[in-house]
Amino acid sequence: MLVGVGLGPGDPELLTLKAVEILKSSDIVFAPGRLAAQLVEPYARPHLLEFPMTKDKSVLQSHWEENADMVAQHARDGLAAFGLIGDPNFFSTFTHLRRLIRQRHPDIIIETVPGISSITAFAARADIEIESSFQVSDGSPVTDRIILKARRPGQIVNELVDEGFEEFTLAQKLYTEDEDIIKGKENMPEKADYFSIIHARKTRER
Repeated sequence: MLVGVGLGPGDPELLTLKAVEILKSSDIVFAPGRLAAQLVEPYARPHLLEFPMTKDKSVLQSHWEENADMVAQHARDGLAAFGLIGDPNFFSTFTHLRRLIRQRHPDIIIETVPGISSITAFAARADIEIESSFQVSDGSPVTDRIILKARRPGQIVNELVDEGFEEFTLAQKLYTEDEDIIKGKENMPEKADYFSIIHARKTRER
């Protein structure tokens, strides 16, 4: 199994208890850079992976595939962790690595442990309060939307379809005993819990 572990924004005291548990119990822990490795070191011996800074796509692809194959080999034989700054699923090295492993090694089970992301860390450190909708972008086209407190998912999804969104996931009461994750427009209920989130994605340009 491979677990992507969010190490937080850089402060070693901002690692979650779950992250520390995974780092301690893993057979091997990979890190994509020195800062991530320093956060791993109190709990495990980090194995640095090289991701060269080059615009040569063939060189980049070769390194990515080599790293994906090596990580997959260890994940097949035991528990492998990949520790990274921030959160594994938001603008991270791990998202591309995971995509490659799923393509080249579909038998590998992959999970993630969330970490404090740069988005929430920035708001806390800069003393900024966010109380209305906002957009996060790295300059690429906006293809995803996340809606909090999605108490009427059926209605919300129908409105998003009109805007060109095609893939939908509803999550309720995450990380509790009553957690429920529903995928697909056709499966959306009319009502949902207050603690609910809808993720919508555009899969093609219009």
